[in-house]
Amino acid sequence: MNKEIKDFIKEMVSIIVIAFILAMILRTFVIEGRIIPTGSMLPTIQLEDRVMVNKFIYYFKDPQRGDIVVFDPPEALNTNQDYIKRIIGLPGEKVEMKNGRVYINAKPLNEPYLPEKLNYEFGPVEVPQNSLMVLGDNRNHSFDSHMWNAWLTSDRVKGKAFITYWPVKNIKLLERGVNFDQDTGN
Repeated sequence: MNKEIKDFIKEMVSIIVIAFILAMILRTFVIEGRIIPTGSMLPTIQLEDRVMVNKFIYYFKDPQRGDIVVFDPPEALNTNQDYIKRIIGLPGEKVEMKNGRVYINAKPLNEPYLPEKLNYEFGPVEVPQNSLMVLGDNRNHSFDSHMWNAWLTSDRVKGKAFITYWPVKNIKLLERGVNFDQDTGN
């Protein structure tokens, strides 16, 4: 084998090794693709959609209401499968579900992404410090905070889903989309 071929092979191997190492670092600490295994986030995220998850954002800022997050569920659920839900209640807030809606500190939320009104009641409960209340957008068919009898602590959040990237027909940014009703005067 001549020197040019040997140099070419060495260069290709080093490029492949460096690319692999960078990909592992990015996947571990920065960004990761996830496949959605359930319909709990319908219609926002479809079954089998693929989303990108920003894994470092919460090192720089706190989670916000409306963020769609991937997390390791509370230990009480005894599962090793990650979940994806929308943050609804933040630490110290009083959350109640009644009259087909979610209320935060007695103010109704406007959630235009929901496919239907809630068909259950829950609370009122106060979200503990360092915890979050998360709900699926497909509320009436989602195994989420209102059913767990446990709180999702902030340290179990793995990252924020920010875009659906596959299939092509479903590509979109995942926005918060939640606010308080304007007609309440708040």
